[in-house]
Amino acid sequence: MCGIVGYIGYRDAYPILIKGLHRLEYRGYDSAGVALINEKNELNVYKAKGKVADLERAVESKDVSGHIGIAHTRWATHGEPSEVNAHPHYSQSGDLAIIHNGIIENYAIIKQSLLEAGYTFKSETDTEVLVQLIDYIKTSNGTDLQTSVQLALNQVIGAYAIAVLDRTQPDTIIAARKGSPLVIGIGEGEYFLASDATPIVEYTDKVVYVGEEEIVCLQRNKELRIKTISNVEKTPVIKKLEMTLSQLEKGGYPHFMLKEIFEQPTTLATSMKGRVNVDNNNVTLAGFIDNKEKFLRAKRIIITACGTSWHAGQIGMYAIEEFARIPVEVEYSSEFRYRKPVITEDDIVIAISQSGETADTLAAIELAKSQGAFIFGICNVVGASIPRAAHSGCYTHVGPEIGVASTKAFTAQVTVLIMLALMIGKEKGTLNEEDYLRIVGELGRVPQKISELLKQNDSIAEFAKTFTYAQNFIYLGRGYNFPVALEGALKLKEISYIHAEGYPAAEMKHGPIALISHEMPVVVIAPQCGTYEKVVSNIQEIKARHGRIISIVTKGDEIVRKLSDYVIEIPETEECLVPLLAVIPLQLLAYHIAVVKGCDVDQPRNLAKSVTVE
Repeated sequence: MCGIVGYIGYRDAYPILIKGLHRLEYRGYDSAGVALINEKNELNVYKAKGKVADLERAVESKDVSGHIGIAHTRWATHGEPSEVNAHPHYSQSGDLAIIHNGIIENYAIIKQSLLEAGYTFKSETDTEVLVQLIDYIKTSNGTDLQTSVQLALNQVIGAYAIAVLDRTQPDTIIAARKGSPLVIGIGEGEYFLASDATPIVEYTDKVVYVGEEEIVCLQRNKELRIKTISNVEKTPVIKKLEMTLSQLEKGGYPHFMLKEIFEQPTTLATSMKGRVNVDNNNVTLAGFIDNKEKFLRAKRIIITACGTSWHAGQIGMYAIEEFARIPVEVEYSSEFRYRKPVITEDDIVIAISQSGETADTLAAIELAKSQGAFIFGICNVVGASIPRAAHSGCYTHVGPEIGVASTKAFTAQVTVLIMLALMIGKEKGTLNEEDYLRIVGELGRVPQKISELLKQNDSIAEFAKTFTYAQNFIYLGRGYNFPVALEGALKLKEISYIHAEGYPAAEMKHGPIALISHEMPVVVIAPQCGTYEKVVSNIQEIKARHGRIISIVTKGDEIVRKLSDYVIEIPETEECLVPLLAVIPLQLLAYHIAVVKGCDVDQPRNLAKSVTVE
């Protein structure tokens, strides 16, 4: 979950590394550090607790010269956030420095062996153990840096993306990955490396996505060399980076999260481009067409994901079962991978992840593949691990999502799942032509309806001030909107630190109604479709107990309006598409409450964007 960045070339490394850390700070912001080799072949390591800005202040009077360096922004795993535990870590000899994203599971055993060999340790981290191991192998065997890293990684159990400097080899960076992302940027006489492409896009559009258990040797004025940890040479596959610098800027918005909420009309239109033909009322997903028979023969579909992606999967379950009449199960990846699930060759597993690097979801994929299931990946980041591990899939194409709390990725994931459900239902004949054409046509109108909905931002911001006092929230929905209630509650928890829970509205009577009082805000998603009358009854039960009601209603609704303290209207749409509209005001509500409370919206405490460790 940490962010790593490196540079070797003809430019001053430090400005590139610091700018890269700022771009990667959404991956972790407990501490930060940089290591540079100057013209005298001195290895300078600087670290600071806190954010990248704290590191910049700490090095103001330091020697930051050099054309080669590595840097790191941390999300703490082993060892609390502190300057000592911050990366880079350096070896006892003072020759080596390392940055690391991941977890070394057998670090304690390795550490004990190194202690017996006379090594001492300054930090509580697993990463320092790895650099000391590399140093021990290099010193004992007289091997070069690449060979020493290779031999060390053959002793390691766990996940890693690493970059290593050696002041005795000042023209070399050795990098490697297993289970954590790593991308190499190729410039003219220079190389860049990072956890993702965001620090690289400013300098080059040529990238290599490092594969599992691969080691990369970056040397000044030499060709990129890759081999596996088992010493097999690999040919680098250079790809063109499809990302623009403007996508990484706030564009006048105070926070990335607000920018990304307002981008959703555009991002959904982009996600549907070439896939939804409104004129011909047709949906086309290449990942489905190429594997149509597998979907038509499927006895069961398992959706596996984490967090917000799991909520999107729940909506996908409703749509696939309704349109395609195929049984669907939605699994938390972290539970699925450990509970010995029954999987057969007739199953399709749909894995959903914004980053495509979620560790638990990757492990769930490998488990399902080992038992013969067909894997369909839904991901945003091109070239990430999940699309490479899947048999087929679909990109959401919403551009970089920098805000830690996911917004535009969620609506795009739901859109892709709806499109998939429509295609399966049409091909199976379980969805009649009239319903298919109507829903496809309405799907194409969703971006414009979101644009209309966003005009209520100012009014939502105004009444959000009322709820900064709250210590608890309840979110209610039924059918397709129950997962939206879960997602709304998660957004509030993530960025405002207010405890919130999502429930099926009818479940209130089975316990949670005991919590209702005049101090308890209750958000109810109550569109005029599906189980509308039932939801109205649930609202009346809350009202009778003096709950403060915020309702999401279909435009023109008067019944729920009279029962509610605050009302947000959404345009009328098909029942299965309501989540795409209803979630927008919930995102805005969470955002504005957090802003008024003074919370760090883009970088909420204890969270990171990509969960690449268990």
